[in-house]
Amino acid sequence: MRNQGYSWEETRDRISEEIISGRLAADTKLPSEPELCVLYGARRHSLRKALAALVTEGKLRVEHGRGTFVERAPLLNYVIGERTRFRENLLSQGLTASGETLSEMKIPASTRVAAALKIAADAPVFARSWRGFANDLPISTGWAYYDATRFPDLLERRRDTRSITDVYRSYGITDYRRQSTTVLTRIASEREAAMLMMRPGQSVLVVQKVDADLDGRPISFSEAVWAGDRVQFTFEADQPTVMTTERPSDD
Repeated sequence: MRNQGYSWEETRDRISEEIISGRLAADTKLPSEPELCVLYGARRHSLRKALAALVTEGKLRVEHGRGTFVERAPLLNYVIGERTRFRENLLSQGLTASGETLSEMKIPASTRVAAALKIAADAPVFARSWRGFANDLPISTGWAYYDATRFPDLLERRRDTRSITDVYRSYGITDYRRQSTTVLTRIASEREAAMLMMRPGQSVLVVQKVDADLDGRPISFSEAVWAGDRVQFTFEADQPTVMTTERPSDD
């Protein structure tokens, strides 16, 4: 600990980072002021200013007579319908949408992927692993699969464009729709919890979906894992949906 202690801004940022990372989970009661001063190496005045700033930001709440608690992050309401778009969903709620590619490869289609894309088993598909963010907070991670015969240079085009919608347009697919959606729940794996900055043992929502062109021909199949405590799904009336609590097959 430094002799002068951390500034209130530094203290605020350190506590904020622990909240965002999940080390300080929602509804956790913070220790007493003296304990926090020792824990974060801050003087009491700096600590109080930092806590007040985090209350203003909505990351902490004060319950009079009980103490200071980590506030629950507001749920993202993700609307699933015929035309479901990640970026548009977040922008409509004032959130910044972003994503990163984790890996890309060309592989033989598994039985499940082939059935979803309506192609032969072991036919070549492009597989892309990704992670999605809302205001820099990870909310989803998963895999997407595309028919490599129909889209022979999809991965190269994907790297040069902002969204998969733009990639489809480059192939002459001006519009596409959600053909099916299946939602499952289970406990996050250790890797998924780390990727989504969740505590071990928390639940995730698993969304398997098929998108198709306007002729009804599948163009992609994906399986995404969403942070269950940050996202809720709203299904439009015309969206066919299957709900189950079974763990998805690894096939």
